[in-house]
Amino acid sequence: MENMVLILISLALSLFLAYFLSPLVLKLWPESESLPPGPPAFPVVGNLLWLRHSFYEIESVLRRLRDTYGPIVTLHIGFVPVVVISDADLAHKILVQRGALFADRPPTLLALRVLHGNQCVVSESHFGPAWRVLRRNMTAVMLHPSRIKEFSHYRRRAGRVLIGELRRQADRGEPVVVLDSFRYAIFSLLCWMCFGENLEEKTVREIQRVQHDITLHFNKVNVFVFFPRVGKYIFPRLWEMIGETRRRREDLFVPMIKARRERIEEVNRRGEESFQFSYLDSLLNLELPDEEGRSRKLTEEEIICLCSEILSGGTDTTVAVLQSIMANLVKHHDIQAWVYEEISAVVGDREDMEEDALGKLPFLRAVIMEGLQRHPPAHFLVSHSPTEDATVGGYLIPRRTTVNVMVTEMNWNSKVWSDPMEFRPERFLLGGEGEGLDITCSKEIKMLTFGAGRRACPGLGLAMLHLEYFVANMVREFEWTAANREVDMSEQMEFTYVMKTPLKATILPRVR
Repeated sequence: MENMVLILISLALSLFLAYFLSPLVLKLWPESESLPPGPPAFPVVGNLLWLRHSFYEIESVLRRLRDTYGPIVTLHIGFVPVVVISDADLAHKILVQRGALFADRPPTLLALRVLHGNQCVVSESHFGPAWRVLRRNMTAVMLHPSRIKEFSHYRRRAGRVLIGELRRQADRGEPVVVLDSFRYAIFSLLCWMCFGENLEEKTVREIQRVQHDITLHFNKVNVFVFFPRVGKYIFPRLWEMIGETRRRREDLFVPMIKARRERIEEVNRRGEESFQFSYLDSLLNLELPDEEGRSRKLTEEEIICLCSEILSGGTDTTVAVLQSIMANLVKHHDIQAWVYEEISAVVGDREDMEEDALGKLPFLRAVIMEGLQRHPPAHFLVSHSPTEDATVGGYLIPRRTTVNVMVTEMNWNSKVWSDPMEFRPERFLLGGEGEGLDITCSKEIKMLTFGAGRRACPGLGLAMLHLEYFVANMVREFEWTAANREVDMSEQMEFTYVMKTPLKATILPRVR
């Protein structure tokens, strides 16, 4: 009902604008003969059809457009031309071969800038010196392999929290809906890594609720695409909700930031050496170059947004893939048995699953790779934008054009993968078409789950470790069977693509 009201309001306003402003719009609308082909559309009015579709439906529409116009298509969404690429070779050209040219981001909607500190986050910052500093801080300081190893005690703790919660639910003798347990374990782990403190469950839950509300807003701000300047006046209730969520996040994060700053000063004063480093610590000391070449400290708002980014980005994507992988292991009991036998042969009866053992489990790695190939949490990369006019596939891509790349067209390409929609981890073993796959896509693109080039996901290594670690522990501790006859693997769009019906399984503790 709410969506229908939005559509009717948008339609009425658009018709009004079309009637009075059409001569001016048509005069100012740029010639698009050299742009990639696409469906004809009148600015605003012709594209209101997009408001009628969910993101999931739009994906199927884009596939039909690809069949009609080819692998590079231009759409007009509101007053903004958007180019969509669905070919691996073209994607490799813009992401890797000409990565610096296409490494910028288009301007973000005002509603999202409110939540993201005016694009001062790694995933959305404009390409330039400030972005390089932010990304280098995340990859070389926070996500460096040696730093990730320092956080191993947090992973052990999160693993015990997850296994303990699953065991408590299993003891009730009823099927278990596992999504909330997965989400809390991963989110807790990232909170500890971000803030460097053993936060109490109550605090973690409060942060989790705020972050969840932020992700919900992402699915509602599409209306601002059509009315970027006046949207907050047309939809005041939505705008007010966004502002309230921002204030709630500040109320939680600001005291933690101040407490951490005081703790660091105390540690330095006492000369303590045993102090657990955190992502927040790196942000407190970070300096960004400004437009005049001088350096400045991050503002409190920017620190909040960067912390928020790593919490949401590291939780939602990992949990989505984790649930899909476990659902497939429930559905394919033979694959689950193979994983368990491999783990048992390597780990034996040792009490804890050590991370060093993960490198000796090639079939487990194949299962994770298959989950990433078959169930990418994002079906489109975060939008790119060229810093100057560029030619791709014989077509002009003007400077600042929004460029989207369809991940699923690479991951589910039947010319690359045999039966791509089937869950077949053996394809990543010796002799399979995925053997030795370079998941960074430096030479070619076969699977684009983590992106490619300069804007590739900086958390690739951490995500792989978390997926391997938690899947291994859950399979080692429990035997998983379907609570119902069939496991529904259909997906829907939330902040990421998730299972439409959350996994419900019967789990039985294994005897070792």
